[in-house]
Amino acid sequence: MVSGLKVGLLVALASIGLSLIFGVTGLVNFAHSEMVAFGAVIALLLESTVGLNGALFPLAVVLAVLAGGGLGFGLERGIFGPLRRRKMTNISLMVVSIGLAFLMRYLILIYHGAEPETFESFRIQSGVSLGPIELPAKDYFIIGIAFTTLLMVGLLLQRTKLGTSMRAVSDNPALAESSGIDVNRTIMWVWILGSALASLGGTMIGLTQVVEWQMGEKILLLIFAAVTLGGLGTAFGAMVGGLAIGFASETSTFWLDNDLKFLIALAVMIVILLVRPRGILGVRERLG
Repeated sequence: MVSGLKVGLLVALASIGLSLIFGVTGLVNFAHSEMVAFGAVIALLLESTVGLNGALFPLAVVLAVLAGGGLGFGLERGIFGPLRRRKMTNISLMVVSIGLAFLMRYLILIYHGAEPETFESFRIQSGVSLGPIELPAKDYFIIGIAFTTLLMVGLLLQRTKLGTSMRAVSDNPALAESSGIDVNRTIMWVWILGSALASLGGTMIGLTQVVEWQMGEKILLLIFAAVTLGGLGTAFGAMVGGLAIGFASETSTFWLDNDLKFLIALAVMIVILLVRPRGILGVRERLG
């Protein structure tokens, strides 16, 4: 269950940006998983080449998150914003995002290499026991950081002017604009925030596994499963969906082979969607 909590929090952290971007723009961004990999690769490069390891590693994480936010700013300002203003359809933008995903993936391959790597600062860690639970020390910090970040995102969406703008644009862009909300500015901040969260999620995932050029491709299905299960376009849905995927996949290993855990998670997703086609927190679309 604790392992499921960790996986669920990381999937939620990685997928919430995808849900936010879809909510305010209607874009299904297939390049989002590569933004996750981007964060992990940047943190690894900062640790290995700049020397931000050991006690300085948190600085590498912060810089990776800032780089991820900068990537989101660049993609919105340089690619998706101009294409959206040219009235390109969301289907066409989705195809652009697929091409962008391949481009980013192979650029990571060229500059990072094909060999999987681990963070030197956390390569070997002994288990720390808390009652019946025994995990490496880094896992406790990962769970704490992921939970705190998701809590802060929830507070931002509910208690700040920017969060209100995001929810308003997601619900009805035309009405939000007529109410005085700067829609383009809101979309820009959603891209920055979503990409920064993706980078943080990628760094945390790299700490638990390995950093490799295909890590974005491998987590893509879980990200989309979490967003679909929780309800497309809602940030809180991505959180709930990620936790559901994490719990279902990890607890299933108590009875089944470890290789089948993601199959079980996807099966659970299908069953829930048969009962609630719009997802756990999805709402019926208003017409008329």
